[in-house]
Order: sequence, then structure tokens, then C-alpha cells
Amino acid sequence: MGPRRDVRFVSSGIKLPRASPTPAPAPAPAHALLSAALPFAHIGRAIDAAARRVAASFPRVPVARAETAAAPLPRRHGKDGGEERVLISEVAVRGKDGEPLERPELEEAAAAALRACRPNAALTVREVQEDVHRVVESGLFRSCMPVAVDTRDGIRLVFEVEPNQDFHGLVCEGANMLPSKFLDDSFRDRHGKIINIRHLDQVIKSVNGWYQERGLTGMVSYAEILSGGILRLQVSEAEVNNINIRFLDRRTGEPTIGKTQPDTILQQLTTKKGQAYNRAQVKRDVETILTMGIMEDVTIIPQPVGDSNKVDLVMNLVERPSGGFSAGGGISSGITNGPLSGLIGSFAYSHRNVFGRNKKLNLSLERGQIDSIFRLNYTDPWIDGDNKRTSRTVMVQNSRTPGTLIHSGDRPDHGAITIGRVTAGIEYSRPFRPKWSGTLGLIFQHAGARDDKGNPVIRDSYNSQLTASGNPYDDTVLAKLESVYTDSGDRSSTMFVFNVEQGLPILPEWLSFNRVTARLRQGYEIGPARLLLSASGGHVEGNFSPHEAFAIGGTNSVRGYEEGAVGSGRSYAVGSGEVSCRMFGPLEGVVFGDYGSDLGSGPKVPGDPAGARGKPGSGYGYGVGIRVDSPLGPLRLEYAFNDKQARRFHFGVGHRN
Repeated sequence: MGPRRDVRFVSSGIKLPRASPTPAPAPAPAHALLSAALPFAHIGRAIDAAARRVAASFPRVPVARAETAAAPLPRRHGKDGGEERVLISEVAVRGKDGEPLERPELEEAAAAALRACRPNAALTVREVQEDVHRVVESGLFRSCMPVAVDTRDGIRLVFEVEPNQDFHGLVCEGANMLPSKFLDDSFRDRHGKIINIRHLDQVIKSVNGWYQERGLTGMVSYAEILSGGILRLQVSEAEVNNINIRFLDRRTGEPTIGKTQPDTILQQLTTKKGQAYNRAQVKRDVETILTMGIMEDVTIIPQPVGDSNKVDLVMNLVERPSGGFSAGGGISSGITNGPLSGLIGSFAYSHRNVFGRNKKLNLSLERGQIDSIFRLNYTDPWIDGDNKRTSRTVMVQNSRTPGTLIHSGDRPDHGAITIGRVTAGIEYSRPFRPKWSGTLGLIFQHAGARDDKGNPVIRDSYNSQLTASGNPYDDTVLAKLESVYTDSGDRSSTMFVFNVEQGLPILPEWLSFNRVTARLRQGYEIGPARLLLSASGGHVEGNFSPHEAFAIGGTNSVRGYEEGAVGSGRSYAVGSGEVSCRMFGPLEGVVFGDYGSDLGSGPKVPGDPAGARGKPGSGYGYGVGIRVDSPLGPLRLEYAFNDKQARRFHFGVGHRN
């Protein structure tokens, strides 16, 4: 008997047509835009759909009847009287033309996929359909057709399969963000082998996963096998079409006219028109705009553009008040005596968005028992037209600070000394590598000492000189270079600061010296505790003012000593270690130890003010403390002992330098 060709199963093939886009009823999240516009069904889903279509047309009759048999073939019925079963005497796998397959391993793969179809088994149509589905689902065959043949020994069931083509190349379109090496590695060992749809489906999933892991909106939207064994993948990536800025009223939430220039906002964004839409990148842009300090709230909403792969980004901005007047108080660490020692009152005016260009203007006045500082700062965080994000700061300052750090311990019959400075300069800063930033500046300083009546003095009560030039004032022009490394804002991270200052003797009487300083801080998390190690050091070479010497001792140096009481020298080194542990709420407990030394350089300071006052030149301190988190930074209250068995309370605001 000849084979019956009226019963067959053909898979849907590999080519997956592009589905029509589904319009979104409302602005959708970015990650859902492509799935709405370019749905993609995996290969396995297409095979399932094909199997269901064929199952509907599969005839509900016995697979075959012996045309010459006198009696019907043996049959069994289900317990519920459902589908008929036909006894199969032999099962075979052949090629599409009925001949054995050229590759025995393919025949073995197809036979291994069969579960129900076995010799001498009574089968239903559904069971045959399920095995056909399994053969195609193995991924090696593009079609599978069951053919029933009557023989003298019974019904022979032949599965005629058509293998996929051999893989000879890959074409990937639309993958602008995906590295070519990613797909090269996925198909590196597949050349010349049968195209396996299961492997292709895994590659598609890995491509989609690559986009998802990086916050990108992209996916494989189309796949097909071309003639000659060429695979073609079409990747769809969401592309940024336009970025629209909308200002909202901070009280009503309604659209309003903003004070900030749109260009000032757009230049802060790393997301640009025409780029692939990256959710992680957009999130970083939101954080960048918030750090400008002029916005109270920032949201970016993606909206699909018609049926295309493009999205419009709508940026909703709520501006903060531009600035105003403020008043407050503080504590100076340079004053250590008196019932109200160190108290400072302050008054300030600030404008954080001058001309709507994010330029900062700060005008402040601080006044204490002895201290006074008038400061004017004007900062442009990003100079127009610069592609390196360079900032510029112009500064003018007039200050009067206690001279106790270097010239403390004055005799009772002499009044206190203060150091007056008039400073003006300009600085340029920019990030030049990830986690690294640099500052270059030129600063003029006019500084000298005064007595308690405000008169200029050139020697203190120990007859130590107060200026390097011998004049009432020293003039200096400093060229400054600073480099800062930090891996995050967390105190447990690494921070390194390196600073070089060079005095330029533009006029003969102006000071010429070189000053180098460095600071390093490293934190470690050890279970519930945190270990923080810090070190700092510096050296000055040349002709410099005595009051510019490095002062050692005090709240931000060696605790247990008064400010500057350990020593003052041309060189210094200070090391500190502390272990802190959260107690409850915002409260932390701290155990610490400090050590500092002038490295024997105290006598090299003009006038040797440390030697005249009997400062030891080195010392250590240790103690305990508590810290409380506050909007101004941690409030630090510490009780320390030094190596002279003296005890001292220290109070500070913010992190130690």
C-alpha cells in the first residue's frame, strides 16, 4: 500500500512576521514602550500556535485502514468513550522524500523526541500530534509530517522530517548599542552546523537580557532564516526623539513659566536626542539636575511617538526659591578661653540661580568675639561652551582670625594677637577622570598681625617675628593646584586630596615659597562597626609667614590638646583611627586615637614660635565620643586624654578634615 499524504503536520517555520503596533492608551513606562510598539513572540510560541492550527484540522478518524483486510484493525476506546486508538506496529523517522536522513544523528534526535509513538502501541490522534510537536520543538527541524502506511504486519507510522539549514552567517540590524562581539561569541562554534531554533531562542533571550541589565529599552523584534543558512535578527531600540522641558508651580502643580533657561538644563543631560533610550542614564540625569541645587523636584516621563520606535522625554521641573537672606551661628575652634568662647553669629545673602543660568552668588558676614569674616563668592558651575564641565569661582574675602594656633600663650600683660587677611582670587575646577577632579587657581593675599587695639604689630610678646618680610604685612600671589579623588560620598569610601601652592615673587618684596599638603581617608565596614583611618601631612619650603605654619593639635588634629598646642612647623604628619558603632536612632558611639608630629621642623619656622612657647612637637591623644546626625552634618562631642595626662572636651560640626 502507498503512504497516505492527506494527514500531515507542518511547523510554522522560523520566519516571524512583525506584528502590528498596539497603541498605548496612556503614557506608558519606558520599559513597556517597545513591547507595546514591537511585540516579539519567541520561536517556541510560534511553534505552539502552529500546532494548535494543525490540531484543529487533524481528521478524527483512524490513522489508516488495511484496504484488503477482511476484518477491522484492532482498536481500543477510552474509558469515557472518547478518542479512538489505532494499533501501530512500527515507527520510523525519514527525510521529506521518504529516504533515510543523511545525518544519522538527526534521525536519532527525532526518534528521541518521540514519547507516545512506539511500536505495538495503540495511539490516539492527539498523542501523534503531541509527538509531532516534540520533534519540531527540538529545534533541529523546520517541518514534521506523520504518514501512515498499511503493511502486512500492521500500520507503519513514518515521521517525515525536514531539517533546518546549516548555519553559514548572521545578519543583525538595528543593534546600535549591542556590541558585535556579544553575538559573535554566541555563534562562534555554530558555523556549518544545523541551525537549532532552541539555541536561537536562547540567544534572543540573552540579547533581550543584555538590554534589560543595562537599563536600555531594546529587544529582538524579528527573526528569520534566509536562503543559504543566513540568520537575520532585527533589533528594535527605543530612540530619544525630543526632550521637552515643562515647569510646574511648586504649590499647585500646574504648568508655569520657569526662571531657569532651558539650555542650562539641557546641557546637564547626558541623554541626547537621537540616542537609545537608557533608563539608568535618565535616572542619573535626574540626580545631576537635583545636585544643581535649583530644583525642588525633577521627573522625566517617556511618551511614545506614534507607531515608531521613538520616545519623547517630558521633563517636569519644580524650581526652588532662588535665594534670600539668612542668619545663624557657629563655633570657632581657634578660641579656647572664656565662657562664650568660639561663638559666632552670621548673616548671609545667597542667589543660587543668577540670570537663570545656575550661577551662584553668596555674600556672607560672620562675627564673633574676635573672629570676623566677610566673604563674596561668585560661581559659574559650568562655563558656557566648555565641553569639559569646567567651573569658575571668583572670590573676595576680608577676615580677622585669632593668632592662637601659632602664637598662643601670650603673657598676661600683652593682649591677644589676631591675623588679618585680605584675599582675592579666581579658581577653575573640572572633573578630568572618573572619581577624579582638579582645581587650578590664582590667589592674591595681603596678610598681617594686629594687637587687641587693631594696630599692626611685627613681633609677639616672646619677641618672635609675625611676618616674613619684617613689614607689617606680607603680600603673596599663590598659584594653586589641587587634585581630589573620591569613590562616593559615603564616609566609608576612599578619599584622597593633594594640594600644591607656589608663591610667585612678581615683585621683589612678595613672598616666594612652595607648600605641599596631602590628606587620605579610608573606611572599612566590619560587621556592625565601622573603622575609619585617616592621615595627613605637608611641607613648606621657602620664605613664608610664621602664622602660615602647620598647627598641630585640637579638634580636627590631635584630640586631647588645645588648638595648636602640640606644635607648629614647616612640616607635619597626623594620623588618626576610630571605630564607630550605631547605638540607637541617629546616635553613634566612637572610640578614637590620634598622633601628630612636626617632624622636628618647629625651629625652622621664622621666629620659632613653637620653641618659645615650649610646645612638645609631637603628641598623641585618645578617648571616646558620641555623634548625632543632623542637617549640618554629624554633631561631634568627644572626651579625650593626651600623653600629658590632661583631659579635654571637644565639640565639632561635620566630618573631620
